[in-house]
Amino acid sequence: MKAINSVVVASAIVSAISGVPARAYEEGPVPQGGTIQGKVIFNGEVQTRKIIPNKDLDVCDGPREEPLIDVGPDKGVENAVVYLAQVAKGKAWPAQAGQAKTPELVNHNCRFEPKVQVIRAGPLVVVNSDPMLHNTHGYYGKRTAFNMALPNQGQRIPTELTRAGTVRIDCDAHGWMEGWIYVVDNPYYAIAGADGKFSITDVPPGNYTLVAIQSLTGPVQQSVTVAAGKPTELTIELMKQ
Repeated sequence: MKAINSVVVASAIVSAISGVPARAYEEGPVPQGGTIQGKVIFNGEVQTRKIIPNKDLDVCDGPREEPLIDVGPDKGVENAVVYLAQVAKGKAWPAQAGQAKTPELVNHNCRFEPKVQVIRAGPLVVVNSDPMLHNTHGYYGKRTAFNMALPNQGQRIPTELTRAGTVRIDCDAHGWMEGWIYVVDNPYYAIAGADGKFSITDVPPGNYTLVAIQSLTGPVQQSVTVAAGKPTELTIELMKQ
């Protein structure tokens, strides 16, 4: 496996830093599809950041240390995103299969929920469940993807993320809040569970570039070959940049 910088991976996954228009993906049957499954691990020191909320203390969680990477006792990385780059044709998107609704990003107790998500390029709804102002701000690299004030509890504002890439989310009113949305151009992705394990199903047989990414470590990539009707087992080690 080869560690690479964000700019290189960005071109592999359709410009994850600056974002480019999502290219067309063709849905179709996948006879004898294979499965990519395995585990994302991290063997380095788990660093933390100290969070000291300085406003809205009746709603926001108190002072705390938060890990910059969530690593279990067996080194599995929770919320790492695993993704196949540049797949032109394959299985249906989850929404078309009736398995998903419009994705949401919720401001709740001065946190983003979910903290990490993967979505298809397209609509997103930003929600404020807290009884005070949040100003939710999303960025492709340094370029604003959306910037919206939500002063009212229960407020919902639709937006669009039309470009594939990595979108970092923060709140201009509560500077410690941070989340990540990975916008993809094909449905071959997974988010690792608490044990670091993941599975990507119904992959057309062939050779692929697999990308794994987490906000602290950045991305890594490796080549993977999928055989018809068979599982491919991988262990992916993330490295701090």
